[in-house]
Amino acid sequence: MNFSSKLLENAVYEIALLPGIGKRTALRLALHLLKQPNAQVERLASALVSLRNNITYCKKCYNISDTEICDICASFHRDPSVLCVVEDIRDVMAIENTGQYNGLYHVLGGKISPIDGIGPNELHITSLVKRVKEESIKEIIFALSNTIEGDTTNFYIFKQLEGLEITTSTIARGISVGDELEYTDEVTLGRSILHRVPFEVQ
Repeated sequence: MNFSSKLLENAVYEIALLPGIGKRTALRLALHLLKQPNAQVERLASALVSLRNNITYCKKCYNISDTEICDICASFHRDPSVLCVVEDIRDVMAIENTGQYNGLYHVLGGKISPIDGIGPNELHITSLVKRVKEESIKEIIFALSNTIEGDTTNFYIFKQLEGLEITTSTIARGISVGDELEYTDEVTLGRSILHRVPFEVQ
């Protein structure tokens, strides 16, 4: 791809580093930005810089937040006895969009995947077990993706919780094997939360 401007080339290169965006799409976006008023482009740039520099993660659940404790954990309207364990922040957003869940969350930050070099110590599993021991949690809902890595992570956490007086359940398998949670439609995901089943070791 030949560029008549080094500034344009640099912008296209940086935009193309974003996931799912090739050079042609990056060029289209860069040219679109060139046609916008300066104030709009500056707002976009400012929002991105502010996001990167000022965003934080909830100290309790590791959800993305503007404050030390996120709005979900701080809410008096949530059921603190139910904890939904998810892989990442996008899964929290997906479940919240269903409007069917009113408990709290715990974001692991991934799932156990030895092939990718991700073990239990790279995830927020120790803090999860600590929460269960210290807080009045009665049920853990495993809401990880229906994959081998997700099932492995569920099983590992289940073993870590053995001996504790707590109910463990998993979202109903209305979600296809191999599907990522974030791409599941809201109706299916909502029903899976409502009709969760006891977690059983295979």
